[in-house]
Amino acid sequence: MNDSMKAPGPQRTLPFPRTFGVALCALLLSACAVGPDYKTPDMPTPAHFKQAVGWTQANPSDAMARGAWWEIYGDAQLNALVEKLNTSNQTVAQYEAQYRQATALVRSARGAFFPTLDLTTSKNRSSQGTGSSSSSLSSSSSGIRDTYNAQLGVSWEADVWGKLRRGLEADKASAQASLADLASMRLSLQSQLVQSYLQLRVIDEQKRLLEATVDAYQRSLTMTQNQYRAGISGRDATAQAQTQLKSTQADLIDLQWQRAQFENAIAVLMGQAPADFSLAATTSIPAVPQIPAQLPSQLLERRPDIAAAERSVMTANANIGLAKAAYYPDLTLSMSGGYSSSTVSNWISLPNRFWSVGPQLAMTLFDGGQRAAEVDRTEAVYDQTVAQYRQTVLAGFKEVEDYMAQLRVYEEEAGVRDEALQSARDSLRLTNNQYKAGLIGYLDVVNVQTTALSNERSVLNVLESRLVASAQLIAALGGGWDAATGLTPGAEVSDR
Repeated sequence: MNDSMKAPGPQRTLPFPRTFGVALCALLLSACAVGPDYKTPDMPTPAHFKQAVGWTQANPSDAMARGAWWEIYGDAQLNALVEKLNTSNQTVAQYEAQYRQATALVRSARGAFFPTLDLTTSKNRSSQGTGSSSSSLSSSSSGIRDTYNAQLGVSWEADVWGKLRRGLEADKASAQASLADLASMRLSLQSQLVQSYLQLRVIDEQKRLLEATVDAYQRSLTMTQNQYRAGISGRDATAQAQTQLKSTQADLIDLQWQRAQFENAIAVLMGQAPADFSLAATTSIPAVPQIPAQLPSQLLERRPDIAAAERSVMTANANIGLAKAAYYPDLTLSMSGGYSSSTVSNWISLPNRFWSVGPQLAMTLFDGGQRAAEVDRTEAVYDQTVAQYRQTVLAGFKEVEDYMAQLRVYEEEAGVRDEALQSARDSLRLTNNQYKAGLIGYLDVVNVQTTALSNERSVLNVLESRLVASAQLIAALGGGWDAATGLTPGAEVSDR
């Protein structure tokens, strides 16, 4: 007789614990997190930058797209200095430690999804007076009793309303915001170092210019002194040449402390004491690079400070869910068991065992409006972070427009000043020939020399301004940072 021919037996029903477990699993699977789901705040974005006319669009092969944006200047020494900053700057180390704190909070929030297992062992020595109505001491005439306990407990909070999920969401967003803050600070410090380095190199060029000028003025002074002794020129020409020489020497000395300031700033940015760092002069200045411009919409992904502000909005949104989850009961499942005995010899034995198991449902029935106030507070914080995010975006647009306009104006100014410098050099050459021929006095030569030197230094000053503005623009565009990869630090803050 096979099984299909057997008479059906009585229908078995699931015991209550199993029924409760099946119902609980169904509830957890169908549960959703309370509070609003996150949506990136709307932000009006212009189609293009106003000052971007004539600029080339970004190319993935550019140095900025690779992350090492400072390589666009083509200076090996600058590259080495920035790499040193990336590993040794103390401000970066502070922000990196803050980020590690944030990732630790993420791991802690994720751990709340798992049961908690506790092991407790204890020995208690107690005494109770024989006159007490509850006294049951018979094992010792002195009324002193030893109790040995060993207990293992398991507790698990069911995330029915998504409170733990919202907490994890908030902590992950905070960790990503912290990572973006780290990238933003690193980018700012990199920009400071690049600007200081470029300004220092311009000072080196100004120093070479003034040294050559001092040599030329020294020759002019010697010539006027010889002419004065020969009775060809007067004492005034010698005094004028002397004044001009000493003024230029004073300007040359003034450059020394300016260079020292930039050199010391670079040392501190690299995490070194200024006394242990020196930067030798070079004979070249990096050229002003051609900077590819992104679209305004791409700026939202390229600037770490904007990404940090947006992640702060995500954190605030998750905190609204946490506040609303306080209205719902907390369901905790717990189980414990162990052994308790008055002697060590038979402590761990079957007659001394004890256990307990059961769910706990807890909720607040009345709190005087505290939960409602907390919901209002978190919603207000959300509105605040949205406004901060939008203001950060607007500030980013402004910075890019400012630096693009600045670079365009400086480029036009550089062209005009180059023309003025060429004219000043021609005028100086003709004036010197006229003076040597005795057609004009030395005062005319001094005036033309002063004008020529002023134009030489003005050209260098404009070059310095263009280089600094280029570094500022690159930083305003986000450098080589990208939210697609910059907010994906690793497994510790990623979804599992």
